[in-house]
Amino acid sequence: MSYFNQESYNQFVLDNDVVGFFDEAVTLKSGRKSHWYVNWRKVVGDVFRTDELADHIIGFTRLLELEPDCFYGVPEGATKTAVITQYKWAQQSPGYSSGSHVLPMGRGKPKEGHGKPEDKYYVGAPSGKTIVIEDVTTTGGSLLGKIEELGELDDVEIIAALGLTNRCETTDEGLSVADAVKEAGVNYFSLTDAFQILPEAYVLQQPGKEIARHIEDEFAEYGVKEINLI
Repeated sequence: MSYFNQESYNQFVLDNDVVGFFDEAVTLKSGRKSHWYVNWRKVVGDVFRTDELADHIIGFTRLLELEPDCFYGVPEGATKTAVITQYKWAQQSPGYSSGSHVLPMGRGKPKEGHGKPEDKYYVGAPSGKTIVIEDVTTTGGSLLGKIEELGELDDVEIIAALGLTNRCETTDEGLSVADAVKEAGVNYFSLTDAFQILPEAYVLQQPGKEIARHIEDEFAEYGVKEINLI
């Protein structure tokens, strides 16, 4: 049985260069420009690292005292993470046997034509008590969209949404991601967030004071609160 350790998880993020910096601001999926990034591709492109990540997620789930039937990843960033996590969770569960656990996976794009939601949006739909995983949350738009889609399935109960990293920005309406997701009827938890991990990454990578000031300005404009890096 694995248990979640915040320091160990944060070190895992740092060791795998998940967080980094840009000399020139880039446009994020949210449409906002930023001088720092969160990128989980290096982890989920490697079997050993993804297996380790799944252990962290399972430990975090146990810390929250949640008992899901399945994990489902928001396509496509969290797809592989959720599949491996579900596989390991099922094997560790009492009563694990043929037919005891589904192995859900979402489509990056809905299947063309008409059809049931479980066929249109999923290559194997989730079922029962479900935890939705998102790799990075900025405004939470992709996560909220997937929660809405999952609501079309009769046999799914979303018991939590997990973010691997929360950038701690507000929505256009000024809400935190947790509050926005709460309005959709789901509790949101992040395994780590910008305030825990960004200062440590800055010390390790030393991108310079100019970039630090740009990031501090970003948080002054979009952050749930301000951040100090220098």
